[in-house]
Amino acid sequence: MDLTPLGLRGRTTPYGIEIHHTSRQRERRSTLSHEIGHVERGPVPEDPFLAAREEQVVEELTARRMIRLSELVDAVLWCQGRTDDEAAEELWVDHGVLLTRIRTLTPGERKWVERQIARRTN
Repeated sequence: MDLTPLGLRGRTTPYGIEIHHTSRQRERRSTLSHEIGHVERGPVPEDPFLAAREEQVVEELTARRMIRLSELVDAVLWCQGRTDDEAAEELWVDHGVLLTRIRTLTPGERKWVERQIARRTN
């Protein structure tokens, strides 16, 4: 499906989930997981503020679902501390999902990740 005119990579319709036809494999995985999150949570609110908040929640759930902490540590170490597109590719997610996962780490998760990286680089 060409979703370019809508500025979307994917969307949920009454007939299923549509994904932009030029998406790469990891983008399709990320988009599909995101759209499944919308299906599970129900309709996006009409109010623009609430809709934006819902998108943030679904994006965070997507990132948590797709990236386990141990995999995050492996990818960061493999990419020598970088959290760029190469690290995202290692995790089979798009870069936005990786950045969301890092941005939304809980203090406990962040501490665990930092300890694992320190332990494995010393």
